[in-house]
Formats: sequence, C-alpha cells, structure tokens
Amino acid sequence: MKLTPAELHNLHELILSCVNSITNMALYKNQVTDPELKSMIETHFPVHVQDYNIKVRFAKESSAPTEKLNVPELKINLQDFTSAPVDPIPVTPRTDIQQLNDREIATGYLLTLKRAGREYAWSAMEATNPTLREFLKDAFTMSCNHAYEVSEWLIKKGFYPLCAAPQTEIDKIASLYNEVNQ
Repeated sequence: MKLTPAELHNLHELILSCVNSITNMALYKNQVTDPELKSMIETHFPVHVQDYNIKVRFAKESSAPTEKLNVPELKINLQDFTSAPVDPIPVTPRTDIQQLNDREIATGYLLTLKRAGREYAWSAMEATNPTLREFLKDAFTMSCNHAYEVSEWLIKKGFYPLCAAPQTEIDKIASLYNEVNQ
C-alpha cells in the first residue's frame, strides 16, 4: 500500500507505541489484584493486539488490510459526572518498588491510553489514505472508550479526582460568548 512519508512515520510511532502498550498490559495482567481492573485489562488486551497487528499489516502489505478494528462500545457507569462517589485518596510516588499496586497500574494504563488517543487523532487528521484514516479514527475511539472505563475505575476507588466547576467560573466563562443568530 502506498503511504506518504508522514503516514509511514506516524504509523511507525503508533506501532512502537503499541509494542509498549501491549508489553505493559501483559505486565499489568500479572500484577493487578483488583478483579474488576484485571477483567478490564484482560478484555481490552486482545483489542490492543488486534490494533497492533492491523498497523503491522498496513506497514507490510501492498494493499490495505480489510479487517476492521473491534471498537468497543462506551459503557458509562457514573451516575454523577461532576462528583466522585468517594473522597480522593492522596498519593506520593514510591521510589523503591518491586511490584506495582493497582493504582499505579490503572494510572499507567490510563496515561498510555490518553497519549495513544492523542496520537491517533493527530495521525488521522494528517492521513490522506482513506483506509488508513478510517482505521486511525477507529483506533482513537477504542483508546478513548478504554480510557473512560479506566478513569471510571480510578474515580470509583478515590484515585482520580472528580468535582464540579464552581458556578462563578461557569458563569464567568459563559458570559464571554453569545450565540450566532442564524
């Protein structure tokens, strides 16, 4: 398949990113203790492997892969989108560890998904190959949906703060803009 130089280099970076994600997820699956987080990582894992394999096929084959990425549906479990069900638990980085804890695993995974999502979005907007562009858009959605699930788990455990913006700030920002009459 013909690619532009930008598409090829973006694809290379995304493949390398997947190597990192899959390697980390393999470690996480073996170290995680929370059954819900473990199940989430195990459910996400094959989609990341599929994502990697499709990208490798894009790089190696003379024609675009016909396989479509298995994009998961977004599952929203939060009832209130501006407040956490528990108070946040403070954290201090550990400087001498042999084993990651569940908070560190979920945080590492979430940050990996967020960074990958940004790269997928950027690469999709730069891609001129329509098949590659659609795949990258699907990969962005996959990363976005997986990140949401992980953030919900972190919020539920008190590991990720969630709070409502003060009404005074909302009012101040909202007062800056007026709708356009059509």
